[in-house]
Amino acid sequence: MLKTLEKQPLENLWDDRAAATMSESEKLLYRSNLLGSDKRITNYGGGNTSAKVMEQDPLSGDDVEVLWVKGSGGDIGSIKMDGFATLYMDKLVALKGLYRGVEFEDEMVGYLPHCTFRLNPRAASIDTPLHAYVPQKHVDHLHPDAIIAIAASKNSKELTQEIFGDEIGWLPWKKPGYELGLWLEDFCKKNPDAKGVVLESHGLFTWADDAKACYELSLAIIQKAMDWFEAQTDGVAAFGGAVHESLVPADRRAVAARLMPAIRGMVSGKQHMVGHFDDSETVLEFVNAKNMRPHAALGTSCPDHFLRTKIRPLVVDFNPAENNVDTVLEGLPSQVAAYRDDYAAYYERCKHDDSPAIRDPNAVVYLVPGVGMITFAKDKATARISGEFYVNAINVMRGASSVSEYVGLPEQEAFDIEYWLLEEAKLQRMPKPKSLAGRIALVTGGAGGIGAATAERYLSEGACVVLADIDADALGSVEENLKSRYSDDVVRSVRMDVTDENAVFAAFAEAAVEFGGIDILVSNAGIASSAPVEDTSLALWNKNMEILSTGYFLVSREAFKVLRTQGIGGSIVFIASKNGLAASPNASAYCTAKASEIHLARCLALEGAEASIRVNVVNPDAVLRGSRIWEGEWLDQRASTYGTDKVGLEEMYRQRSMLKRSVLPEDIAEAAYFFASDKSAKSTGNIVNVDSGNVQAFTR
Repeated sequence: MLKTLEKQPLENLWDDRAAATMSESEKLLYRSNLLGSDKRITNYGGGNTSAKVMEQDPLSGDDVEVLWVKGSGGDIGSIKMDGFATLYMDKLVALKGLYRGVEFEDEMVGYLPHCTFRLNPRAASIDTPLHAYVPQKHVDHLHPDAIIAIAASKNSKELTQEIFGDEIGWLPWKKPGYELGLWLEDFCKKNPDAKGVVLESHGLFTWADDAKACYELSLAIIQKAMDWFEAQTDGVAAFGGAVHESLVPADRRAVAARLMPAIRGMVSGKQHMVGHFDDSETVLEFVNAKNMRPHAALGTSCPDHFLRTKIRPLVVDFNPAENNVDTVLEGLPSQVAAYRDDYAAYYERCKHDDSPAIRDPNAVVYLVPGVGMITFAKDKATARISGEFYVNAINVMRGASSVSEYVGLPEQEAFDIEYWLLEEAKLQRMPKPKSLAGRIALVTGGAGGIGAATAERYLSEGACVVLADIDADALGSVEENLKSRYSDDVVRSVRMDVTDENAVFAAFAEAAVEFGGIDILVSNAGIASSAPVEDTSLALWNKNMEILSTGYFLVSREAFKVLRTQGIGGSIVFIASKNGLAASPNASAYCTAKASEIHLARCLALEGAEASIRVNVVNPDAVLRGSRIWEGEWLDQRASTYGTDKVGLEEMYRQRSMLKRSVLPEDIAEAAYFFASDKSAKSTGNIVNVDSGNVQAFTR
C-alpha cells in the first residue's frame, strides 16, 4: 500500500493566535514553513507558495498589488522573508503583450527582473507566471507523493476525476514555464469554482483568497488522496511482492561499507563525491521486490525527482542470499561503465543544437537488493536529499502501480528539463566550491584541542569530518559544537581506541557508510608522559609506543586500504612533535615514540606515492591551550623538569622559542589544512615544524 508516516493523518498546525498579528506576507512565510515541515506534503526544495499583497509603491506612494512568491532554488520548509521574490502584478500582467509563443517562452524569464518590487535581489523562479495568473490571492504548488502517484498514473485524468470530482481539475504534462502559466490561467477562467488542479507527471496547485484557507485546503486535498490510496491498496503486494530477503542491519551496513568506497572511486573523476546510505523500510521493500528492476528502468516522473536523481538509477548485481560482495566488486567497473555508456547514448539521442555539453554520466542512485540505497553527490546534503527524492519516487511508483500503471516522464521531456538552458544558467551561477568540497577526513584525537581545531578548519573549507576519540564525553561535546555551526550533515563521531585493531576497522567502516570513504587521515591521537629513564616503567614505555607508534600504524594501514580501493589519491597527516626531532630530558618514551611516527610517515610516503597518497608530518611544540595532554600529571612533570609552575610554563615555552610566540591549536590546524589541501599537491614525505622556532628541531 502507499505508505505514509505510520499512517498518521496530516496535522493542521495553523495557530490563529500566532497568525493574528501577522501581515499577509508574514502569513505567507508562516504557511510555507508549516507546509514544508512535513515531507509527505512536499519534498525538500520542491514546489512554491505565493500571496498577492497590497503594498505602498516606494516611488508614487500609491497602493499596488505585489506578488510574493518563493524565489528560485529555495525550500519552503526553511525559507525566510528574504527568500521570496517580490514583483509588481501590473507588470506581470503586462508581460502577456511581450509573449511571442511557446517556442520563445524561455525569453520571458529575462523580463521578470524588470517586474521587481523594491529592488528585491531574490531571483524569481520559473513558476512565477503560474502563481501570478491564478486570480486567487494565495496559491500553493506542492509535490506530495500521493498526488504525484495520481499524476504519474497512465489514467491520471480519470483518477483525478474519480477522487476529487470537479473540486480539482487536471492539466496534461507541460514543461514548467510561461506557457503553462497561461494554461493555468485559462483553466481558472473556464472553471471558476475549481479549487486547484493536478498537473500530469508534476504535482498539485491549490488556491484560495485567505492564507489559512489555502493552507487548510492543501492539507485536505492531500489527505483525501492519501486516504483514497490507503483504501484502494489495502492488501495489495507492492511491486509484485518480495523476491529477496533483507540482510540484518549490521550486515547491510557492512556490505555498504565495502561497496561505497569502490563506487566513490569510480564516480569521482571530475570532482570528489560524497555518499549517503539509506536502508529504511520503504527502500528495502522496493529493492527486494519482484518488479523493482522494470520500475527502476522506467525512470522518475516529477521533474524535481529526476533533476536530483538522474532519469534512472543503477541496480547493483548483489544477491543477498549469497552475500556475493567480492563478485559484485569485481563486476562493478563494468556495471558503472555500462551506465555511463547508456547515459551518453541518452544524451546523443535527445540533444539539441544548443544543448549544454554532457554532464557527469555517472549514476546518482545505486539500488542494492537486500541492503538498501546508496546515493552520491557533490556534498553530503545533496547526496542525502537525492536519496530523499528517490524515496519520494518509490512512493509514487508504488501508489501508481498499485491502482493503475506507473508512467515515467518521456525521455525527451526528461532531457529537455535536465539540459534546459535556464537550468544550465542556474548551475553556472552556483558559487565556486570550497577547497575541500567533497573531501572526507577522519581525525583521531578529534576531541582534543588540536583535533577539534583541525576538524573545524576542514569543515570551514567544505569537508566532511569523522571525529574519532577514546573519550566519549569529550567527543560528544565537540561533535555537538561543530554540528551546531556546520550542520548535522557534515560531522560524525566514533569512539575509537587507536590501539584496538577491531575498533580501527569499525571506525573506517563507519566513515565509509556515513560519507562513502575517506580522503584525509589526520593521525593525532596522543599521550604525554614524563619521567627520568630509570623511573620509566615498561608499562609506561609500552603505552607510549602502543598509542603513538602502533596506533599511528593501525589507522594508517586502514586508511591505505580505503584510499587504494577508491583510487583517487589522498592525504595522511601525522601530528607528531618537535620532540620527534629534538631530544628532551625526562621524556625518553615519548620522544622515541614520536620519532617512530616521523619515520613511519617517511616509509608510508614511499609506499603511497604511486597511488597519489601523500604522507606528511606536522610537528607542534608546547601547544598548551585546549590540549588534553597538558592536563594533570604531565603538566606537573614538565613544570618540575623546567623548574617552574603551571602558570609559568606557557611563558617559559614562549620565551624559549626563537620567535617568542605561543603556539595555538589553530596554528597546527592551519598546517594540517595545508597538507590536506591541493595547495600541497606536490608535497609528500615532508615535515613542517609549528613550534615558534627551535634550532634543535631544524630538519636540515
